[in-house]
Amino acid sequence: QVQLVESGGGLVQTGGSLKLSCAASGSISRISRMDWYRQTPDNQRELVAAMANGDGANYSDSVKGRFTISRDNAKNTGYLQMNSLKPDDTAVYYCHAEGIYYDGSYYRPFNDWGQGTQVIVSS
Repeated sequence: QVQLVESGGGLVQTGGSLKLSCAASGSISRISRMDWYRQTPDNQRELVAAMANGDGANYSDSVKGRFTISRDNAKNTGYLQMNSLKPDDTAVYYCHAEGIYYDGSYYRPFNDWGQGTQVIVSS
């Protein structure tokens, strides 16, 4: 079993910054990709940033130049640095990861989501 736990959300003023973290726990052998999605108050889910092994980072047009995705493989933790925040960035942010974990007997693929962390940007 793999568990993803996000943290770092909160309330920030327009123009401010937040750094989200996504800690993956379990007997993880390898994380092949880690992405960040967000779900807005009107229930639209958007892929914000993506990073797969061997690929560069990809961003939605709405956050390009303001957000940076990164990962610390030694800690199995991903990050989303969010700068120049706008009210339109208000959403619940979710971490998604894929990879391989060891269940005690076999190596198996995982494809999991975190529980989400709320980001509110006030105008």
